[in-house]
Amino acid sequence: MDYVKLINCMRCGMCLPACPTYRETFLETASPRGRVALIRKLQEGELDQSERLLEYLSLCLDCQACASACPCGVNAGELVAEFTCERKSDSGLGFMENLILRKLVPHPDRLETSMAPMRLYQNSGLQKLVRTLGLLKMFPKPLERMEGLLPTLPSRPLRQEIHEITPAVGTELGTVGFFLGCVMSLIFSDASRATIRLLSLFGYKVITPRNQVCCGAPNMLGGDLIGLNEAARTNIEIFGGYEVDFIVTDCGGCGAELKKYGHHIEGEPATAFSAKVRDISQVLAMNAETLTLLLKPLKQTVTYHDPCHIAHCQGIRKEPRELLKLVPGLEYKELESADACCGSAGTYNITKPEMSDLILQRKLDTVRASGADILVTSNPGCLLQLKKGLADSLPDVKLMHLTEVLALSIDS
Repeated sequence: MDYVKLINCMRCGMCLPACPTYRETFLETASPRGRVALIRKLQEGELDQSERLLEYLSLCLDCQACASACPCGVNAGELVAEFTCERKSDSGLGFMENLILRKLVPHPDRLETSMAPMRLYQNSGLQKLVRTLGLLKMFPKPLERMEGLLPTLPSRPLRQEIHEITPAVGTELGTVGFFLGCVMSLIFSDASRATIRLLSLFGYKVITPRNQVCCGAPNMLGGDLIGLNEAARTNIEIFGGYEVDFIVTDCGGCGAELKKYGHHIEGEPATAFSAKVRDISQVLAMNAETLTLLLKPLKQTVTYHDPCHIAHCQGIRKEPRELLKLVPGLEYKELESADACCGSAGTYNITKPEMSDLILQRKLDTVRASGADILVTSNPGCLLQLKKGLADSLPDVKLMHLTEVLALSIDS
């Protein structure tokens, strides 16, 4: 770990109002500057690596709101992630971590097969029976929570349905590679289907390599730097076989990780790959004039939640809002604290349910205050978290991915 990053923290406190866990606890150890201080003391040998200290650090959601607020550019979330990776490098992955991060996640076919029992569970009526009888109370809390977060799965993963090459509609203006995220393919296939369609309508030939693998974000989250680098090298090699103008993704978490490949791996191929990565909102905004000609009136009130991986990690804020405002008849309402984390943060809503729920409730309160009919966001973790939250507290508010709203307007 770069010691300079640790000593750059001036302890000015600018990060405190931006940190979700500090807002809930008002504890210094649950703040970005507190976490930086703990890691620094560890590095300097003034603290031992205790379970209590690790628990303090694990409260970080890595939302990186602190980095957006810090005048010195200190990113406490990244520092915690780097510390976790270093610790895992020393201790090694556990059995379940190795099974999931090395044997399952990097293999799309295995990942898709692993979802088959859940699809059967939902489609057979067993899920309805289990929930009606309250049988989930008999299982461990994390399992019960995971079951509650999972929405209805599509009949098939999108990776199995789409063609590797989707031709441009009309005159071909360019070629893009589409990075199909694991969760987007397995769960939110309608959003990615809309993404491919929009790109095609704009005149792009869309190449979606079937052999692409997970972006590596779960490995980074689990402290598995080796697995992350393997994923990066695989995807760089696969997409490097095509001549594309951009590599487009509609998953905020994937986009943030893909743009870091040049940081994780040395060499021109990794740097060139990351330089081509674009969030779908960036590409759509570049083609705003064409999009305007396609959009039809949509009489709804909409608000937008900034995913942390898009707003804080990639610095993308204006494009999604500008795109929504292009839709005729759509009334846009700005969400208070729109870029505040929703509490999903990968598996955080499973491992830290109490804190996650507190953070989620703040977000739901702002959605209620906005009066919106539709809540829009563009990251699968946020979609899972907010879908469950809205179903429990605001069932009349519909949750949609940005590309779904635009496709709905085109088809209306």
